[in-house]
Amino acid sequence: MELELPDAGGVTWAVCVRDGSGMPLSAVGADVPLRTASVGKVLLLVETARLITAGELSPDEPLTRSVDLWVGDSGLWHTLSVETLPLIDVAALVGAVSDNLATNVLLRRVGLAEVAAGATSLGLRATALHDRVRDVRGDDHPATLSTGAAGELSELMSRLASGTAAGPDADRLVRQWLSANVDQSMVGSALVEQGGLDPIAHHSSLDLPTTFWNKTGTDDGVRADVGAVTAGGRTVSWAAIANWDPSPGSTLDHLTVWAVLRGMRHIGEQVLATL
Repeated sequence: MELELPDAGGVTWAVCVRDGSGMPLSAVGADVPLRTASVGKVLLLVETARLITAGELSPDEPLTRSVDLWVGDSGLWHTLSVETLPLIDVAALVGAVSDNLATNVLLRRVGLAEVAAGATSLGLRATALHDRVRDVRGDDHPATLSTGAAGELSELMSRLASGTAAGPDADRLVRQWLSANVDQSMVGSALVEQGGLDPIAHHSSLDLPTTFWNKTGTDDGVRADVGAVTAGGRTVSWAAIANWDPSPGSTLDHLTVWAVLRGMRHIGEQVLATL
């Protein structure tokens, strides 16, 4: 599988696509750690699912949002009137709409150190969730929410698809959360359009012949998409990350974003072609 990425000046790409056995089909810069924005939330979801299936967390435990964890941008909870939700619904918000407030509330319950330990146990060395989500990052905060290497992330997606990451039950729970993801602006754009999947309702059943789940990350100078698709008994997983030095609001940055999204869609088309 030959990857063709757009020639967008100043963009660093890291891409790895794997077949169902976990073997790489194609890779570019797969070992280079890059900023991955909200993709790091997958590590929180994996640890949460592991704790639930191990009986160490109750899915019905009530979690309450608080002012000190408040953050805007992506998500729904900060727009809703309800103050308390069951833990499993908080996790569902993270998977479906990359909810920042839900991420912070869930992370406070699970623990950043525990998420890091879980990532280490999965063999991840260049992939990590560094912090809670913040509206403003100061000098005393980690420089970015998360980082990751495409090779590690695509392998994690492959293991989640096969049930060999945190265990069959936990991995299925993670896939369920991620299958509700509404952001299909990147790799998923080709999968939902050319693959005939509903961009919003592709999560209706994980027992359908074609299943698709993913997690995206967006920030200034960052676009990332990781996930897996299964069709006809064949599974392909991917991790695609693009980083660049942004000039927010400038025509140059707008053109860079457009080129990166076009490249992400092309990766999705190539993933489809392997199924």
